[in-house]
Amino acid sequence: MQRRCDRNRNRSKRRAIYCPVHNCYMDSMSQKYSLFAESAGQLQQRGMRRKEALMLVAAKTAVPLQGEWLEAFWCDDCQETKWYHIHKRESVYELSLARAELWQQATGVINPHRNPSVGEFTFRQSQVIGGNSIKDFWVSN
Repeated sequence: MQRRCDRNRNRSKRRAIYCPVHNCYMDSMSQKYSLFAESAGQLQQRGMRRKEALMLVAAKTAVPLQGEWLEAFWCDDCQETKWYHIHKRESVYELSLARAELWQQATGVINPHRNPSVGEFTFRQSQVIGGNSIKDFWVSN
């Protein structure tokens, strides 16, 4: 019979995602936000043949992009959180800063480059999960 501590040692290691500037390990600060392609051109950029891309887009409204997502990471050396476009090929992670147009291909994400006309209170309320933020309405004495 295997002991519990022996089983736990077989867990996978942390993802090897390093800061492109400082080459230090980065901590994830968000969940993964999957990307989708909505046009044949987006699929062709990723190596798909034109005819196959056109047929796939015609059959589906949005095509999930395997191994690609948006995720926020904290770098201790940079002392800031940045959003990256992650592309996983086999066991290697390729990082690039998330471009503005990628936010439109992600699902369930709130664009961090928010609309400047939205007030701070409204933005904070949009970030609340579950809507139980009555503390913002309390009047302090």
